[in-house]
Order: sequence, then C-alpha cells, then structure tokens
Amino acid sequence: MARKRLGVVTDGAFNAGLTVRLDPGVSTEGLRIGEFVVIEGEENRYFSMVSDMQLRATDAGVLADPPRDASPFIAQALRGTTTYATVQVKPMLMMARGAETDFLVDMEPPQPVRTIPMHFAELHEATESDFGAVFGHEDRTHFAMGTPLTMDIPICIDLERLVERSNGVFGQSGTGKSFLVRLLLCGIIESGVAVNLVFDMHDEYAFGKESEDGVFVKGLKHLPFASKVLVYSLDEKAQARGGRGVDVTLQIGMNQIEAEDVLLLAEELNLRATAEANVGLLTDAYGADWLSRFLAMSPADISEFCNQYSAHEGSLAALQRNLKRIERRPYVVPEAPFSVIDDMVAALDKGRHVVLHFGRYDHPLDHMLVANVVTRRVRHLYREKAERYEQTQSPADKPRPLMITIEEAHKFLNPAVSRQTIFGIIARELRKYHVTLTVVDQRPSGIDSEVLSQLGTRITGKLTDERDIEAVLTGVSGRSFLRGALESLDTREQVLLVGHAVPMPIVVQTRKYDDAFFAALGAEEKRSARVDIVELFGE
Repeated sequence: MARKRLGVVTDGAFNAGLTVRLDPGVSTEGLRIGEFVVIEGEENRYFSMVSDMQLRATDAGVLADPPRDASPFIAQALRGTTTYATVQVKPMLMMARGAETDFLVDMEPPQPVRTIPMHFAELHEATESDFGAVFGHEDRTHFAMGTPLTMDIPICIDLERLVERSNGVFGQSGTGKSFLVRLLLCGIIESGVAVNLVFDMHDEYAFGKESEDGVFVKGLKHLPFASKVLVYSLDEKAQARGGRGVDVTLQIGMNQIEAEDVLLLAEELNLRATAEANVGLLTDAYGADWLSRFLAMSPADISEFCNQYSAHEGSLAALQRNLKRIERRPYVVPEAPFSVIDDMVAALDKGRHVVLHFGRYDHPLDHMLVANVVTRRVRHLYREKAERYEQTQSPADKPRPLMITIEEAHKFLNPAVSRQTIFGIIARELRKYHVTLTVVDQRPSGIDSEVLSQLGTRITGKLTDERDIEAVLTGVSGRSFLRGALESLDTREQVLLVGHAVPMPIVVQTRKYDDAFFAALGAEEKRSARVDIVELFGE
C-alpha cells in the first residue's frame, strides 16, 4: 500500500522528540494528537505518536499584520512558503528496513527506540501493515479494543500480557468505564487466558443494564458464554427477579471478619483514632470470635473487660455502637463456613468466571466489607496453590491466572489504607501468586502512587482534573507526550492505551458493546466448540 507523505524531520532530540515540518498540502486538521505515524529513516522505520502541533511563519511581519479578508487563493499561496506547520513526534518503536523500502522485515519484531533518524527523514501516515506489525492481528489472545481515530483497522491488546500484571481502567464519570471493562471481560472469557472474579458493586456486569443512551445492553449472563459464568449474590431477593440467574446466595459470618476489615471501614463507620488499639485488644483476647463476642457484651461486660485490659470504657462503648452497623446488615450472620468461598475458588480453578453481585446492598460499607473478606480468602487459597505448584512443579497443580476486578478502587487503595488491605498486597505482589487486579476508578489521584506505579496496562478515558492526569501517568515513560494525548480525548468512546499489553501508546476509538459485538462472540463460541469437538473425536 502506498504511503502518504506528511512532511520531513527538521529538528529534535532523543529525549525531547522530533520536529517535523508538514508538507504544503498537508493540513493540521487532518491529524490528531495521539495519532500513530511512521518515520522512514535510512536504516530503520520508526513507529511514532503525534504529541503536539504548532503553526509557524518565516516572516514575522505576516504574523504582526496578517492579511485581512484573505481569499483562499492567497492563503494557499502563503502556505508552505511564508506560513507552515510543524508537529512534534515521539518515536516509540523501531524496526529494521528491508531491501525494499515499502516492506517490513518480518523476522525481527519492533524493538525499543535506541536512536533517531537524520534530518529530512520522511514522516508518513501509517498503513494497515504498520498497525499489524506493531499491534498484531486478532486471534485467540489478541483482542480488538477499538480502531485508530482516522482508520478502520482493529487495534489489539495482548490478553496474555494483560493478565500478567495488575491493570487500571480510568476516566471521569460518563466516559464508559463499565463498557470498557465488559469488553475486557468478554475477551478474557473467550480466550481462556485467565479466570475473572468481578465485584459487581453497581449491578453493571452480571445482568442487563440500560446505557446512558437509553438502550439495554446485555450482561455476562446473557452472552453466548453464559455457562462459563457463575453469579454469587448478597441479595437474597435477586433470584426472584426475572432474568436474574443467581447461582449462589452468599452470606458473611462475623467469624470471617478480621481486624483489618473493620479498620478499612473507619471512615464509613465513623471510628475514633483509638479504634485500632481497641480492636487489637479484642482480637488478642478472643481470637477469630472477637467481633461476635464484643457485640454481645453488656455494659457490665465492657466495664469488666476495660478493667482487665486497661482499656477506656467510653471509647470501647462507642466502638461497639458503631460496629453494630455491621451486625445489622442482612447478609451478615453470627457464623458462616468458609466452604462457600472455597467452592467459589474451586469453580475458578475449573475455568468458571465468578461475578459477585451486590444487588440492593449498594452502600460503600457493603462494598468494602464483602470485597475485602472474600478477596482475602481467595488470595489465601491461591497462595496455597502457588506454593504447592512450586513444590511439585506439576502442570496439573499450576493455578489458573486470576484477575480480580473492583470499582471505586480509591476506597481500597488510598494511601491511608493500601498497605493494610488485601488489594494493596495483591497490587504489589504482581503475579507472584497468579492473582492480579483490574482497578476501575474515576479519581485515580485517590489511589496510592506506589500501587499506581505497579499497574502494567492502563486504559484511560477523558480526565480533566490535573491531579488525576498526573496520577494516571505515574511511572510511565514519556509523560509529557502522553499528557497531550490524554487531554485531547473526547468525553466518550475514546481512550489512551498504554502499558504492558500494548507495544506502544495509542489513542483508539473504542469498540462498541452492541449487537454486532454479541454476534461476533456467538460466532467465536461456536468456533471454539467446534475445535473442542474435533480435538476429542476428530473430523
């Protein structure tokens, strides 16, 4: 395919990027910040991203006294001689050129940039073969997330690399984060590269949901792979509602609630500064039954306890009043076996995907308490599996990679609590125990910077707050170039992909979660079933 020339390199530096003077016939209105372009060097082809644009003039007098009511003919005559435009371009990857300049060398994949081209190297629009060479083509593990802003070519992320590390989906309210997460979940379920545990805190993923456009979209339970998805619900009434295929109703026992779960809820429960010390005394005294025994105490019992352990009676009584809110949650029972959560992990180990549906229990107290309790148990069991696999080194003992998805992640991963919560531990462990996170949030600035720096892949929609933009780019190279791409996004259906699962950053128009997508999933499910049958019984 013939490449359209855009301009030539006139200036630049390895760290600062390259300046390209656009050809007279090329308008800045035909380019986009974050666009994927190619620089043809003498020996290498540089896959690059447009990071800035500038209008310039060779004669300062034209700028000081621009022609009034200039006709299109005069504007065209000045363009390229007296007036011109430049773009800032950041090379991200490079690939050796073959003997034929229009063909890529297939034997060597793109490599990190370690040099820059000379003056007058040509800038070209990227072709379909360029996109394929960098981002790959759709297959079992390469999932199309969208298309470039100016072309209709699938841009894929590598799902195997995605689940190797924790990830983030960010964007202000209304940018379509939940739809992006649905796309990712569908890709992972179809590919089988990992299993998912999704905390469906706002009834977004398990069942159908009305979009902001007034259209009802399907949940995971209504898609062709519904048999691979189990729904655990806190809401005992969810099963009675039509179309709600709840598999298990989950209850949380007070014997399962640990000190860290209560301390995580300090803001929601309005706990005093003395709460941590008091909870420590209670756990030392009563072990795993500390909460149920504490809530059952009478004023006389509290007074006796304070005398025995030198605690403050008033602060302990206040702590009891606040913790009564946990006892009053309908899904909290005095004692519950861990077997239900253990069965959940067994289902994950068999390749089933689990959505934990909160239903009508949509208070932050519910989200934080249940997610922490369940995830801690899941991580404990996965740790045992990983340690057994290290001992036996048997493929049969290798745990399936697990990706846990949580919304409103800043409540679990803010600097004050991230080191205490199980989610903070998982985010820092990377894939040590085959468990990773996908954190979904509209305020990434509320997440601990150390956790943000560990996120492998970031899928980011429109952000306007300066602190959120800075937070999303924490630990990312080329931050100054990516900032412009972030700030140029539309409020909906455009995201910046950057990180471990994509070879280089790129802005894409996101794939639509619609009937065409559902039909494609159905075709893929039939194809997978056909492959399984052929493998078992032959043609």
